[in-house]
This record gives sequence, structure tokens and C-alpha cells, in this order.
Amino acid sequence: MASLGIAVHAAVNARLLRVAPPARPVPERVSVVLPVRDEAARLDDCLAALLAARDVPDLEIVVYDDASTDATGRILAGWARRDRRIVALRGAGPPPGWLGKPHACARGAAAATGTVLVFVDADVILAADGLARAVLLLRASGLDLISPYPRQVAASPAERLVQPLLTWSWLALLPLRAAERSPRPSLAAAGGQFLCVDAAAYRRAGGHAGVRDQILEDIALLRAVKRSGGRGVVVDGSALVTNRMYAGWAELRDGYAKSLAAAGGGPAASAAQIGLLWWLFVLPAAAAALGSRAGLAGYLAGVAGRVVAARRTGGRSWPDAAAHPVSVGLLGYLTALSWWRRRRGTATWKGRSVTAPPPRREPRGAGS
Repeated sequence: MASLGIAVHAAVNARLLRVAPPARPVPERVSVVLPVRDEAARLDDCLAALLAARDVPDLEIVVYDDASTDATGRILAGWARRDRRIVALRGAGPPPGWLGKPHACARGAAAATGTVLVFVDADVILAADGLARAVLLLRASGLDLISPYPRQVAASPAERLVQPLLTWSWLALLPLRAAERSPRPSLAAAGGQFLCVDAAAYRRAGGHAGVRDQILEDIALLRAVKRSGGRGVVVDGSALVTNRMYAGWAELRDGYAKSLAAAGGGPAASAAQIGLLWWLFVLPAAAAALGSRAGLAGYLAGVAGRVVAARRTGGRSWPDAAAHPVSVGLLGYLTALSWWRRRRGTATWKGRSVTAPPPRREPRGAGS
């Protein structure tokens, strides 16, 4: 049974998932790059946690304010005055051909001087030893990029239904050891909330300039690192960092509507992926409700996979895992919404369009 095989694979991956070593002093310069836009409500907590990092004696924090319209700039200026480790930059928004976050990350990385670059989002809170342990894991693993996946904080019912699918998806479906070794783009998973990359490998891969128009710039960056001969993989970050990505249904809906179409590869591919997930996890639950023993077995296997993923990554396993078919169903709706908004040109985030521009048409006869 396929759903049982996925649950077993999640259990195997749970054993293979790389874990950061205990903290000790980091013997190199670490540059944290923090892109922000309208993050006044989150910036204080994020910066306070970064500045409290232990065992990183040579630390700089480069914060790039991407034309914020709220109090972000004022708050950032106050922090920069109080602590010389903070380098505050401000821009006027991305130039043509760029999306906002890749541009902000590129500008921040250009100003960074460390041998390790750590990209974080303003909605993450690092543990006191989280930064040091992440850098040590990068070096101990011999990888060029690691993505310590945060422990996801989910408060509202919508968050509890959807957010656990993030960690479940790569833990249950991605062969971790093969993903480390293989240059194949399909074997890549990363979370831009917390990325740790060797600075030389980052520049060799072209940095964020090479993924300037990518909504999922985190996965695109890992693929660029692989294409340039590097290696990288998602790792356990549940003890290093927490992240509440979206607060409530409206934020969650708009956030996933922004990105899910980009993850699918195309409308047909997205439909095939969602169809497969429905076949594996929704139809067995429906069959179980009608008295099918095979359906019940398939439903329980899906729930077991969710429980394994939750327990391994610090999530809530019960009763949330029992709603796995509902979670998959909601993912299908959000994927359809994402493609609908993209086709209509109404996909936005923080007041900016994230709809990819149409391909440029060459004049008749050009190139022939």
C-alpha cells in the first residue's frame, strides 16, 4: 500500500535527518542577512534573538529594509544605533526583472563580509545557541548549504491544518541522503526562513542574482548551488529556531496563493500532484467512512506518517494528524486558488505583484 510505504519512508528519514552538534565557539566570521519589508510587529523579537546568539564572537547582522511603509525603518535605525554589529541598509524597491525578496537578499549579501552567510526572515526566533549550532553543522557535514527547518508554530485552526504539511512533505516524500548527493533539481527542499550557506559557494552559484525572478527563491538557490557543483539539504532545525509563518486564515491563504503555483511546475503538473495526494490520503478516508477496511488501513497509514513527522520536528501530533485528509483537501483548494490568481494577475504579497511577467516576444525574423 503506497500510503503505508510513505509512512515508513518518513520514519526512515526521521532517523537520517541531520542534527546540529552541541554549540561551541564558531571560529569564523558569520554574516546574518535579514531582508525586511513592513515588519514593525516582528523586527524587535527577531533582532533581540539574533543579538543574543552565543558562541558567535565575530557576528554581523546586515538588515536590508525593502522600502517599508510602516515603522520598520525607525525601529531598525534604533537598533543600529545601539549595537554596532547591525548594518542597516535601505532600498527603494526591486528594479525591473527582480522580485522583492531575492533583491533584498542580494543587496544584503553584497554588503556582508562573513565566510558564512545565514539568511533569516523576520518571523523567525532563533534559540540562543541556534546560530552557532547551524554554522557548526554546515561545516561538520561538508555541505555547501543547509536549511535548518524551523519548528512551525501553528495557532489558529487553519494554521494547524495546513502548516504541518510543510515538514511532512519533505520528511515523507524526499529521500534525504539521495538529495544530498544528487544534482537533480527535483531532489531539493529548502526553507528561506533560515538558510546557512558557505559564502564562496553562494557566490560561485550566482547568489540571489541567479534566482532574481523566483517566488520560491530558497529552493531555486539550492538548485543553483547544486548546478555549480555544490551540495545541500534540509536538516533538523526544530531545536534551533521557531517560526510562525502566517497568523490566521487570511495571511495563510494569501501566502500559499502566492507560492503554490510556483511550486507545481505548471497547471497540469500541479493537478497531477494534488490528484496523487488525494488518491493516497483523501479517497481512503472517504472509503473508510463507508466501511471499507482497506480504506481504513490507508487512512491510518496517512495519519501515522503525519504523527512521525510531527514528533520528529516538534509539531503537534494529536489530534491534528487525524485531520490529514482535510489538510490535503485544503492544500488542493489553495493550489487551485494560486493558479487562479496567477492567471488573473492578482497574486500579490505585501502590496506587490508576484505574477511572473510574460515572456518577451522577439521581433519577427529575429534569431533566424
